[in-house]
Amino acid sequence: MALSWNEIKRLAIIFQHDWKDATRENADSQTYWNDFFNIFGINRRRVATFEHNVSKHGGDRGRIDVFWPGTLLIESKSAGKSLEEAKNQALGYFPGIKEADLPRYILLGDLQSFRLIDLEENTDISFPLNELITHIDQFGFIAGYSPKTYHEGPEANILAAEKMGKLHDALKAGGYEGHELEVLLVRLLFCLFADDTTIFSPGIFYELIDLKTSPDGSDLGERLSMLFQTLNKPLEKRANTLDESLAAFPYINGKLFEQPLEIASFSKNMRDMLLECCAIKWEKISPAIFGSLFQSVMNPKICRDLGAHYTSEKNIKKVIGPLFMDELKAEFTKIKTSTSKLTQFHKKISQLRFLDPACGCGNFLVISYREIRLLEMEVINELLSHGRLTLNIEQLTLCDVNSFYGIEIEEFPAQIAQVAMWLTDHQMNMLVSKRFGQYFVRLPLLKSANILHADALVIDWQSLVEHDSTEMQEIRYDYILGNPPFIGSKLMTQDQRDKIKLLFGSNGAGVLDYVCGWYLKAAQYMKANPENYITRTAFVSTNSIVQGEQVAILWGKLILQYNMRIQFAHRTFKWSNEGRGVAAVYCVIVCYGTQDIPNKTIYDYETPKSEPMSIEAININPYLVDAGNIVIEKRSKPICKVPEMSFGNMPLDGGHLLLSDEEKRDLETREPDAKKFIRPLISAYEFLNGLKRWCLWLEEASPDELRKMPMVLERIKAVKVFRESSIAPSTQKFALTPALFRDRNIPETSYVFIPRHSSENRGIIPLDYLSPKNIISDSCLSVPNATLYHFGVLTSKMHMAWVKYVCGRLKSDFRYSKDIVYNNYPWPKSPAQKDVEKIEQLAQAVLDARAVFPGSSLADLYDPISMPPALSKAHHALDAAVDKLYRPQAFPDERRRIEYLFGLYEQYTADLFVKKKTRKSVKNK
Repeated sequence: MALSWNEIKRLAIIFQHDWKDATRENADSQTYWNDFFNIFGINRRRVATFEHNVSKHGGDRGRIDVFWPGTLLIESKSAGKSLEEAKNQALGYFPGIKEADLPRYILLGDLQSFRLIDLEENTDISFPLNELITHIDQFGFIAGYSPKTYHEGPEANILAAEKMGKLHDALKAGGYEGHELEVLLVRLLFCLFADDTTIFSPGIFYELIDLKTSPDGSDLGERLSMLFQTLNKPLEKRANTLDESLAAFPYINGKLFEQPLEIASFSKNMRDMLLECCAIKWEKISPAIFGSLFQSVMNPKICRDLGAHYTSEKNIKKVIGPLFMDELKAEFTKIKTSTSKLTQFHKKISQLRFLDPACGCGNFLVISYREIRLLEMEVINELLSHGRLTLNIEQLTLCDVNSFYGIEIEEFPAQIAQVAMWLTDHQMNMLVSKRFGQYFVRLPLLKSANILHADALVIDWQSLVEHDSTEMQEIRYDYILGNPPFIGSKLMTQDQRDKIKLLFGSNGAGVLDYVCGWYLKAAQYMKANPENYITRTAFVSTNSIVQGEQVAILWGKLILQYNMRIQFAHRTFKWSNEGRGVAAVYCVIVCYGTQDIPNKTIYDYETPKSEPMSIEAININPYLVDAGNIVIEKRSKPICKVPEMSFGNMPLDGGHLLLSDEEKRDLETREPDAKKFIRPLISAYEFLNGLKRWCLWLEEASPDELRKMPMVLERIKAVKVFRESSIAPSTQKFALTPALFRDRNIPETSYVFIPRHSSENRGIIPLDYLSPKNIISDSCLSVPNATLYHFGVLTSKMHMAWVKYVCGRLKSDFRYSKDIVYNNYPWPKSPAQKDVEKIEQLAQAVLDARAVFPGSSLADLYDPISMPPALSKAHHALDAAVDKLYRPQAFPDERRRIEYLFGLYEQYTADLFVKKKTRKSVKNK
């Protein structure tokens, strides 16, 4: 009777360990190959001979090292010898072998590596001795098992997820959908993985589908249903009459196969799809595949509504490294020579608890668990090296999946997360087996990750660990981590908006993104910890939470009310994942907690696509700057004595008061009286790209003049209809003045012009200094009564540093604001008149450098690639002069500028805050 696969795996591990140092063919070869056959319960002498005599091509005689007629030819070499030469030597024996005895397989080995060639399937695989356990299924023919044939196909990667997605779509189109489809797909995923990774005997799931079901797929659903029942039943409780193809499957348990499902109806096409999935090498699976799987089967609209973005392993490590892994590794290095301290450390890491309150398909939990298990292997290895422990890997392995918790609002990804953790556990157990020479598998599944299908913003996070608590000690999470949904405030559903308002209160909560709910819930959890318990939280989220008006509302609450302190942070970087249709999202990572730790780190990026550089910080404020914990609130007036900023002019006209170049020419030709009412209209897009647009500015037009312009009157009537037909009362009221723009802010003198949105690729927001004849649209801002001095400071690197850290963003582009950016900007303190005049001269030099290229748009002039050297030089001179207005020493980089500006802001606003408190105090008296 053939050995069980579990026994074969156990013996393979022993073989790997026993022969890891063998090098000499002559001394070791025969014993080596006898032991190799023993792995499969085969006495080599019964099937194969050593030194088998054979005629070689050309008439010479040769000796085959090991020959099993009709099955296997082995050619052995000393360690390091060429296996390609061994292959040629083996093939040279074939002319002298009887046709009936020709082997299907050629096995080449140098005692430390293998190369197996299947002449029927035309496959050729090579691997080192220490990976024998991984490839042991390829040698099933020695024990009498039929080999699984891998059809031509890729390794398990994103394509594997897409194949599963196609199967999902086909089943759904056939009417099998909802909860049962999701459970079926997750079970199939487990079986595919198990078929390739020694959970099942290699290939038996594939053979069940390929050999035991009808080619038309008609009985596949029923066969799968019987398989799921079998996997959920202990061996001793299975019927004696159970089909042997089902009886070969192990008992899995773990509740994965517990629930009865309606039997799915498969077609021939669906069966072929499942076989294609079987033919993929699922043993090569990456944990990130599970998120990609979910993403590949979701409707894109649903994906956006749920904020379902799956983080790559690279970005996950940006979180878990500084959150806990770096610290744990450093502690391990420090205490590794002490057996007692190592034992305590081992116990410590096995008792750590991790929560991802928006876990999706479990990527953060999977990678975290994998890294903890890898560290545990190092601990076990070190303990064994001290010589005081007996190698019993089952007792020495303490870390398990039940220390990991997740909350997920959607059922399907929650199920995938559960399975992903089991499969990762098995992967790690296989690594343990290979490393320590003892076969280790956890079957049946007795423990599982605690994944709750629920709304994280509604439930109590502590409820997941309550069953772990004892009367002696309340169990708390050590680490909270993840990437909560990326949903902007304007994209949330009413239900999502209501949850945020319930958490934050109605005051200002309407501008908060959905992710802010997770930040506050985590802060509430950490604040409620007992004094002796410390939890740390790190989230990946869109960079909007550290920019613009959200900062004061979110971080004002976290810092002032809950006493949170930021411990490390990654500034803006471009988010990437391993799914189909990677989203363009710009993210930050923020780690915070109740501890004000001494060693804080900011990870900065030269560009959002660059690699991070670490910077030590004394304090990290909500803008991710090494400065005091300030929050910049909306302010109606500037904090410094500078001209006030105004909004542009909103037409609210349905386009009827606006003119293109062609429309302007036509109107002036047919109604010459209209010419004096046509003014240049400057919007951000036209301004930056050198385009012309015009508008009818009729503020000073008399009724008599309007009656003489019927074409203009037709446009005015169209505006009236547009405004009257609106459902918004605020728009309807402007139907009473249809000849006028809704907003009319016309500077009487020259003014600084600022586009409200500008690409971050430019590095500089292209401003301008314009005359009053231009009408600026509501896509722009103006500073009336400004001088060239104001223009010079606003277009400098000092001001741009402030913009980058304080303004809101649209993706990564700047979104300039009056109340947040301009009114809070700390201008230089009382500059001398000569310094003001110098700035004005240098500002004019910038305008002059632009004027040299009248045919170039500002977008071209300020493109980093095409910016003229003369313009760049003019800006550098201006930047240096503005820097000196703040301090004599030059600022070496942007970081020093923003740190200085935040310090200056604290000085300027200190009196404002004091006055507020004083007035309140007097009133209370």
